[in-house]
Amino acid sequence: MGRGTAPSAAALEGCAPFSSPAAHSPPPGTPSGTRTGSFPPPLGIAVPVLGFATALSMGVLKDAWLIVSMLLTALAAMVLLALVLPRQEEILEGLGGTAVGTGTGAGAGAGAGAGAGAGAGATVRLAMFTGVFDLLWATVTILMIVRPGSTTGA
Repeated sequence: MGRGTAPSAAALEGCAPFSSPAAHSPPPGTPSGTRTGSFPPPLGIAVPVLGFATALSMGVLKDAWLIVSMLLTALAAMVLLALVLPRQEEILEGLGGTAVGTGTGAGAGAGAGAGAGAGAGATVRLAMFTGVFDLLWATVTILMIVRPGSTTGA
């Protein structure tokens, strides 16, 4: 296969569909309705608490870059909770699986492609909101690394 060419149908023969619910099944014993990759609530709370403690020890709680980072982080969290996760759940349910993609339900099995039950519009909106979240998070990451105007010797 040359540079910039798509793989042939023969090369893809025998490959499982990328969005197959069976390929995303949780390990046996995983409770139904839980998201794979989710953190326990205490760990989710520990991150901002440790962040505030670190900022306090560095004496940068009133620096503009940190305030902007905190505001953007809160905005990113709102986008994630209000726009991304509900649409992700909607699409997964439309595929016939559950939040963990167990592959049970009417739409499960062969031929259940991405967005088959939810429609192309739902997947486009999910992609858009995910992109907004990614941009916000990337901005926060850059602010935390560069720390513009910081006098703490970064």
